[in-house]
Amino acid sequence: MPPLIALFIWLVFLLGLLIFDPANEPNTSSALWIPVIFLFFAGSRLPSQWLGGQQGMSAQAFEQGNPLDRVIFSALILLSFGVLISRSLNWGAVIVRNRALATFLLFSLLSACWSDFAFVCLKRWIRDCGGYLMVLLILSDPRPLEAVRTVLRRLSYLLIPLSIVLDKYFPALSRSYDPWTGLSHYAGVTTTKNLLGEVCVVSGLFFLWDISMRWPGRHVKRTLRIILIDTALLALTLWLLVTAESTTAKVCVVLGALVIAGANTRFFRRHPALLKALIPGLFCLYLFLDFALGMNGSMAEAVGKDPTLTDRTKIWAFLLSMHTNPIIGVGYQSFWLGPRLETFWEFSGLGHINEAHNGYLEAYLELGIVGVSLLVWFLISSYRSLWRRARSPGSFALLGVTLWLALLFYDMSEAGFENTLLWVVFLIGAITPHERVRDSARSRYTGRTHTVTLETSESRRSACQA
Repeated sequence: MPPLIALFIWLVFLLGLLIFDPANEPNTSSALWIPVIFLFFAGSRLPSQWLGGQQGMSAQAFEQGNPLDRVIFSALILLSFGVLISRSLNWGAVIVRNRALATFLLFSLLSACWSDFAFVCLKRWIRDCGGYLMVLLILSDPRPLEAVRTVLRRLSYLLIPLSIVLDKYFPALSRSYDPWTGLSHYAGVTTTKNLLGEVCVVSGLFFLWDISMRWPGRHVKRTLRIILIDTALLALTLWLLVTAESTTAKVCVVLGALVIAGANTRFFRRHPALLKALIPGLFCLYLFLDFALGMNGSMAEAVGKDPTLTDRTKIWAFLLSMHTNPIIGVGYQSFWLGPRLETFWEFSGLGHINEAHNGYLEAYLELGIVGVSLLVWFLISSYRSLWRRARSPGSFALLGVTLWLALLFYDMSEAGFENTLLWVVFLIGAITPHERVRDSARSRYTGRTHTVTLETSESRRSACQA
């Protein structure tokens, strides 16, 4: 089939899904397209890369960025901020209810004071705050559960089929090359196989969660049609995951699937505290086997991975040998800039990479022990918050718990704590949506003006649907 015809068929298929999807909810806010577009770029390529531009492989290029990307992301951030202002978001309540995350972000902002690249640090912090605004835009929707489903469904419709089309019919655009081995891999809409694996993790776990949520109502024709579409997209996602050859992503999907399946068994429904303890216990067991017994190489071999994690252990050793402040780091997103980046490229012998391939190490290099401690505080508090909200019928907290575990394992070999697709989607469940919205927006849904909390309204709608 000619590539242009394949692309046309994909476009028709996409429009058909978006228009005739049985999962479409009436009166869905058009503002939800803002986070969809933002997450599309976060999960694929930068706008400049889609238009054929390439970021120069120099330290100066990484420092300056691209003007087109800045304009588009700034426009999306301003639009989302305007929507939140129109919804009368209670910013103070958001900060108080998410004090661990707020403290981490504040410390990241303060790190510009000791960064060698203070202006770049500040610009990147503002840009990354766009992801948090997108999350608040979704959660402040009059129907947050439906908003989450709508955004993630539209995002998957965009990313998964297009990745397959690019891999099959546009290999020159979708191939990436391993910086160490030189082998080519499919990258789909992204630039590397690991980023494609991240897309598959988010999409695969979303469809698994959505199927599990809708399964009790499968006897209803509309619900059954939605489940069939979910199953078809899940199959495409798993096929793409296999072709991506990302072992980390495969492990995350398997672990996430086990959590979703376990949460829906009769045993764990009767003993939720056991599952609550088992999930972090699994990660702690992995850390014990890795650091205490030194079995990381053996575990990597067990899942078909290079014992050196494709030279990641060499990367980590070299990075730890470089001079950084162990207490407060070198500043938010300031490590891979200037002389440090040039030193790594010149003396490490590990190629032109610009990430630590470990989210915890990346946080340590940028924000030191203080930053890592604040990050761990947020992860622990978000897990406790997710389990409290998981008791509410119709809650998307179970998806958040699943992504929480996937994120912990993903960041053992990839840097995923800073404005990545997995991080932002995880925040949708992790941020406590306790803000109150006054209700020019809500009155259009309810037919009367009043103030409600998002969690209460979500629980009431779910109970009515049941």
